[in-house]
Amino acid sequence: MPAARPDSLASPPGWLATGSLMTAVWLGSLDQSIANTALPAIAAALQHTPAESVWILHAYQLAVVATLLPFAALGDLWGARRVFLVGVALFNLAAIASALAPSLEWLAVSRAVQGIGASGLMSVNLALIRQIFPTNRLGQAVGLNAFIVGSGYSLGPVVASLLLSVGPWPWLFGFMVPMGLVGWLLGWRFLPNATEKTAPQPYDLVLALLSALCFASLIFCLSAVAQQKSLEVLSASFAVMLVSGYALLRRQRGHLAPMLPVDLLRRPLFSLSVFTAVCSFTSQGLAFVALPFFFLHELQLSAVECGTLMTVWAGVVAIAAPLAGRLSDRYPPAIMGGIGLCILSAGMVWLSQVTVGTSTTTIGVGMAICGIGFGLFQSPNLRAIMSSSPPERSSGASGMVALARLIGQASGAALVALCF
Repeated sequence: MPAARPDSLASPPGWLATGSLMTAVWLGSLDQSIANTALPAIAAALQHTPAESVWILHAYQLAVVATLLPFAALGDLWGARRVFLVGVALFNLAAIASALAPSLEWLAVSRAVQGIGASGLMSVNLALIRQIFPTNRLGQAVGLNAFIVGSGYSLGPVVASLLLSVGPWPWLFGFMVPMGLVGWLLGWRFLPNATEKTAPQPYDLVLALLSALCFASLIFCLSAVAQQKSLEVLSASFAVMLVSGYALLRRQRGHLAPMLPVDLLRRPLFSLSVFTAVCSFTSQGLAFVALPFFFLHELQLSAVECGTLMTVWAGVVAIAAPLAGRLSDRYPPAIMGGIGLCILSAGMVWLSQVTVGTSTTTIGVGMAICGIGFGLFQSPNLRAIMSSSPPERSSGASGMVALARLIGQASGAALVALCF
């Protein structure tokens, strides 16, 4: 039976509920990083070109972004706990299907289903954190969440390399299944039921389809820019995004809990925090796409040196974010986030001065500065987003956080293509 909200996080139910969330979030972030690293090995094993195998990544990404807001709306209506458990179960089943995939087409479809599962757990993760943690420890909670996400991304290349050194590529997906099962069982037993009033209107499937079409088209359009696709492809995807977005806004007019949470975006603190989140993830996405090419081709660094430098950013974020989360419980998140953005900007300026002959130590310092700034910004900003939304709209706010991250990262990749 599901637990009620734990009275104290020091009690086993409180920490076991948190453990369920963190296990699922870690697997979700690790999964994306592993797939990116292992794509060449998978393409070679399945005897497909890199251009064809990239759909292993695209299918996952499009599935995630298409279903984030529909799942978030379902969380406000049906309960975040149920959506989370369905998401983890789907993620796990799709991991099994991916490990057993005999062809690229099978693997791409399995990855799309896995993306839907990941979207389910990502869309309500922060809403469940808000239910588990008291308000005066919300910053600590989102800091822990940021640490788990950062460690998953930074460990992905290491885990992928280790698994591929001892076994075939299906192990990349199969090893997640036992951990996913543990996370699901802990969640089923210890995650609390929501006590807040949920969305007052029935679930609108047409709205869900319009939302999926709108944001999938947006990400596809940004990806097409990054891959320098033809003008016809760009125009078609942009037109689909505009038409479906207009239809989405028209249909949800008058809804008390709209799928695209315009009610939350009317709150100045919420909308400003989401906007700055998009901008910060755009900067991160731009750096994470451009810097590996710069390190390898311009600076002539080795693959090991490049990988180590890229890991510094994510690793420092994982260290700085929990500290920033704790501080945001004591000091205004706006001040903490502003300091973080200033440090991130200083780190980007530092990296812009790197030339041939710059030592890897100097580059590493710049990457660490960026990681410190991003970590100091991320946790207070997440706290501001969640605390500025009413409890009954926690899932909608949580979905917007994940959507802001994906849009920002895709925008950063598109900016790299426009600049170079």
